[in-house]
Amino acid sequence: MNKKIISTEKAPAAIGPYSQGILIGNMVYTSGQIPLNPQTGEMVEGIEAQTKQSLENVKAILEAAGLGMDKVVKTTVFLSDMNNFAKMNEVYKEFFVTNYPSRSAVEVARLPKDALIEIEAIAFVE
Repeated sequence: MNKKIISTEKAPAAIGPYSQGILIGNMVYTSGQIPLNPQTGEMVEGIEAQTKQSLENVKAILEAAGLGMDKVVKTTVFLSDMNNFAKMNEVYKEFFVTNYPSRSAVEVARLPKDALIEIEAIAFVE
């Protein structure tokens, strides 16, 4: 099985030794996306804006692989504060309208660049 690196300028460049995404077999795995604006390199403010930007970054990586958000089968959401869960959920449901992917949401001690959220996804290629 061949591994293909997925890369796009429409999502933030990796800030370490990792790829934005990997296509292997019929699955795409994205790296965790923090809410960096890919054009400015700056982080947006507030949990709602950070959730939206993180999901936009995931979406851009999937689009670079020729996929849409409807192909996502699993997400993992890392929150710096579980009290932000409800606000995150309000934004999250704008990206997944039907056939919701499975999801884990966990509170973590700290995220890169002190982000409030980080989101990773696994998608299916038909």
